[in-house]
Formats: sequence, C-alpha cells, structure tokens
Amino acid sequence: MVARLVIAAPSSGAGKTTVATGLMAAFAGRGLAVSPHKVGPDYIDPGYHALATGRPGRNLDAYMCGTGLVAPLFLHGSRGCDLAVVEGVMGLYDGAADQGELASTAQVAKLLKAPVVLVVDASSQSRSVAALVHGFASWDPEVRIGGVILNKVASDRHEHLLREALGESGVPVLGVLRRAPAVATPSRHLGLVPVAERQAQAVEAVAAQAEQVRQGCDLDALMALAQSAPELRCTPWVPEVDGRLHAGGRVVPTRSAPAERMPTTRPVVAVAGGAAFTFSYAEHTELLQAAGAEVVTFDPLRDEALPEGTSGLVIGGGFPEMYGEQLSANEPLRKAVAELAASGAPIAAECAGLLYLARSLDGHPMCGVLDADARMSERLTLGYRDAVAVSDSVLAPAGARLRGHEFHRTVIEPGAGPLAAWGLRQPERRVEGFVQGGVHASYVHTHWAGSPEVAARFVGHCA
Repeated sequence: MVARLVIAAPSSGAGKTTVATGLMAAFAGRGLAVSPHKVGPDYIDPGYHALATGRPGRNLDAYMCGTGLVAPLFLHGSRGCDLAVVEGVMGLYDGAADQGELASTAQVAKLLKAPVVLVVDASSQSRSVAALVHGFASWDPEVRIGGVILNKVASDRHEHLLREALGESGVPVLGVLRRAPAVATPSRHLGLVPVAERQAQAVEAVAAQAEQVRQGCDLDALMALAQSAPELRCTPWVPEVDGRLHAGGRVVPTRSAPAERMPTTRPVVAVAGGAAFTFSYAEHTELLQAAGAEVVTFDPLRDEALPEGTSGLVIGGGFPEMYGEQLSANEPLRKAVAELAASGAPIAAECAGLLYLARSLDGHPMCGVLDADARMSERLTLGYRDAVAVSDSVLAPAGARLRGHEFHRTVIEPGAGPLAAWGLRQPERRVEGFVQGGVHASYVHTHWAGSPEVAARFVGHCA
C-alpha cells in the first residue's frame, strides 16, 4: 500500500508545479518519506521535486514506456515511502496528440487508482469555478477528483465567494493559496530554469512553496485522501530483471544470471551532468548499472578529462545553447570526446548531446565528432515520436521500434548523416540523427525503461 495523490489542473499555468512541489516539501518537513513523480516526459520539474524530497524525481510516461509499466515504475520509485505525490502534465485530460487519453494525467491516475486533487487558477472567476470543477469531476467517472486547491486567490472576500460556490459541487476545498511572488520559478524557452542552474534560489523557492502550502492547505485532509487509495496489485519494476541481454546474446548481470557468466570487469560508462546537461531519467543509470556498468558522472563545463577508464559515454539532454562559450572553452575535454569517438567506443547522445558532438553550436566550436553545425531557432519542436532504427547502432539493431519525444528550439544542419539514427512517422515522415562508428546521436529522447534492451546492448558494446 502506497498513499498517493495526483496533482492535476484544468490547463497548463494553473500552478501544478508550485502546489505539487510545495506539498512534497511540506510533507517531507513532517518527517515523511515522500516519493516524487511527474506525468509525461518533462525533465525539469523532477529536479524541483528531488530538491523538495531528497529522492530522485521520476517520470511516469504511458506513451514512451507503455501503460503496463506505469504502475510497476511507480511502485519501484515509491518503495519504502509513506506518501507519493504525482504531478500531472498540461490539463487533466490532455494527452498525446490524436491518441485519445493516452499519456494524459487522467489515464495515469486511473492506472495508479489514485485520487486527484485539482489545482484551479481562481484569479479571474468566482461562482463559475463550481461549473468548471463539476465538469472536470463528471467528465470521466473512472477519474476520482477528491478535492480542489484554489490558487491565486485575491482576498478573503474572493475566497468566501469561491467556497460558497463550491459548496454546491460536492468537491471539497482542500486548500486556498494567495498570490505569492516568492514561490515563482523563472522560465525561458523550454520551460522552468533547472535546479542545477540556480541551486541557492531554487532552495529558497521550494522552501517558500512549502510554507505557502502549510499555511493554505489542509495537510491532514490531503493525507487522509492519499491513504484512501486502494492497493495496487502488480509487481514493482526491477532493473536487474528487465535489463537482460544485449544483441550479441552475452549475459549481463541480472538477478537470475549465474555469477560465473557475468562480465569479469565492469566497463566504465561516463554520463554527462552539470548545469548544461540536466535531462536524464533515474532509470537509465539503474539499467546501466544492472547491465554491468560502473556509471560515473562528469561535468563538461568543469572537467577537462573524461573519467578514468571510460569505455562508453552517455550525453543526455539539457541546455548547451546557454553555455556554448563555456563548453567551447573546455578544449581538453572536447578533444577527449573526439578521441573517444574516433576509437569506436560507444557514445549515446540525445538532443543536447547531439549539439555537443556537432562541429559548432551558434558559432562556438564543439567536439567536431559530427560533420554538422547547430544553432538556436525561433521554432519550437515538441511532441512524441514513433521511431524506427534506420541503421544498426550501439543502441538498437536496424528495424527496432522505440517511442520517444522531441523538445528543442535548435536546429542542426544537416539533420541526418549518411547513416541516419531514426525514421520518424509523425508529424511528418523523415529521417534524423547520426550513426557513425560507435556514435548514436539524435534529437529524440527515449526512456530506456520502456526498452531495457537498449541499455543492455549499449553496455555489451562497452564491454
């Protein structure tokens, strides 16, 4: 049994992240072990969740991982916790484009059998709030809206009008929050500024959010609602079981693999981190470790060499466009990455990693592994992707199908190498990315929990 709440809203911008993070921090402040989760592919919000709880923020993505893994991944992340708080994505019923409820907060709430708390921006309404809440509560009878938190309430008089109206809706008011500039988190071209870029200010903001929630929400009632969730009858996801064999058939460490068949040495996989490369899923490291790798994090902004003994490199997403000059100035590391790629070592690069491997980014020299140049763009590329591997690579054999996500305001020219990484079917048919020796570089983010053979194959090539 895991007590749990899903924090949702009628639309983006209502204050889900502020409320969810504040609740996590407020309950953690009571001495509870709180498990933080985020619906969808977002990398930034989980950073604030981790700051609030002291535990890794984890994503629950029904599109990339499949509906069958949502509850097992949730149980894996929340093991040993007193409470789990799940922040939704967009509006409660918004999901993958043209896919019905798939990947929506509502679908995840149903898969978790979790009560929903609806965060409503009440700044421009009074009695109409009852009609809005009634509509959301009655739209899908399988979604249980257990209460509402009113956000951006202007005054005591405004609060009285809202409570009076909602008294007829049958949905209890579990919190009322006033406008509070101290809880705000700055945004830019891809959403909130990550925690890694504003650590001290982020700590202050999370503390302010926790205090606002403590003052304005009925934490006892919210906990009682969370404890009303029924038991989830499924097995937690276990990376040691799910990361099994790489394509060559060599056994990698799993719970069931005999010790004598495991690799005798653990290949070192270097994973880029720091302020420029903040996008990663906790399960990726867990799968790499389960497949036999020793995972070592390094910071391309600060470290002038790759970790000792590096035999594979993972460079995930982030904001290299904000740090182009500093990344370029670290010439020793750029040369080390280029030499590693020239040796044929496995390198997996997603989005920010793709840009870092390019010849240049906004005119700043990068690693020069790829014969391509990248630059900022006015156009936002955003959406889920159904991908097919075009070429054999260290991540997947040609023809393998994965689901992923694109999210960037940059372009790279050319968009694909002589050997492309993926063929995409939507929103238009195209090939993209680069497969070059041991390098697999692409704009497409993937969640390896949905395809654990990717991590096992990668570590197999490293070994």
